[in-house]
Amino acid sequence: MVGRSPGRPIRITHLVGEGDPTISRVAEQMTAACLAGPGEIGVGRFPVPDLQPGEVLVRTRLAAICGSDLHVVFGGHGPGLFPGPPGYPGHESVGEVLESRSERCRAGDLVLALPAGVAGRSFAERQAVPDAQLVPLAAGADLAAMLMAQQLGTVIFALKRFWPGPPAETAVVIGAGAAGLHFTQLLARAGFGRVVVADRHAHRLTAARALGATATVLAPAESVVEATLDLTGGRGADLVVEAAGHDATRAQALVAVANAGRVGLFGLPEHSGDMALPFAEVFRRRPTIEISVGAQAEPGLASFREAVDRIARGDVDVSRLATHRFDIAELADAFATAREPGAAGALKVTVGFSGGAP
Repeated sequence: MVGRSPGRPIRITHLVGEGDPTISRVAEQMTAACLAGPGEIGVGRFPVPDLQPGEVLVRTRLAAICGSDLHVVFGGHGPGLFPGPPGYPGHESVGEVLESRSERCRAGDLVLALPAGVAGRSFAERQAVPDAQLVPLAAGADLAAMLMAQQLGTVIFALKRFWPGPPAETAVVIGAGAAGLHFTQLLARAGFGRVVVADRHAHRLTAARALGATATVLAPAESVVEATLDLTGGRGADLVVEAAGHDATRAQALVAVANAGRVGLFGLPEHSGDMALPFAEVFRRRPTIEISVGAQAEPGLASFREAVDRIARGDVDVSRLATHRFDIAELADAFATAREPGAAGALKVTVGFSGGAP
């Protein structure tokens, strides 16, 4: 079945594995997404994956669409092989272990699945995941809340690089998607005296204020650079986090930072080529520039485990983030909503599986 919104360039023309008699597990099938080409994603029936030693078979209960998924589907980032593997590019999910070839996991365990890069298969009812890419969840855990731990974990990991010391006077967050809202809340709770958040969507800025932002900037009518300089008496921000993933916003971050301040680049590259750099300003301000990538490679998945613990304790509020939920059969509509969040007032878009969502 293929979900499609009128006028959206999302469709599917071919499904690998459907009806193929050469595949040994055709009797065991699952519903999964398939990326057929740039902007083309659909849903069909596929063989359940076999397990290798050290892997577990996870029944996906809930998945979420990440900004990086939008880059893969619409921006051409990724392996460039079509059709893509079933479930790709999803990599944010929670589920239940159905079968295990690992000594670390047992059938019935609840887990946060953290496959990295092209290994992501979270837009599938079943996914084979190495045990090293799983974080255990407590029995009876709120899976909708725990789903937010994936992106929160990447933000916790990033802040270890972006700001390793005590809080300072001013932090700026450019981009108030789910990751930007995590940054906003963590910086406010860490004790920064002022947290300024900029975004193009008013509903995101409303959420940012509820999570601790002390000032907001609605782009492009308002300038985050001018607002930051005005609020700091021309000094600039001690820390600027770029979480939008655009060359223009990265340039803004480099100009809004204070002399000898810090700039944290979290957003993905906008394209594969070079970007223009405001080097005269960078040279004058001499900031420390940190880039965050590879949270799944951190030993012991420490930042994700911290994210799970902080959500469980109520130390981080994730209750307002998941604004829209679709069934896997409606994945095309889910991607359309995530791509144009202003039309629906969306923050985080999640995907359930018929009969499996909590």
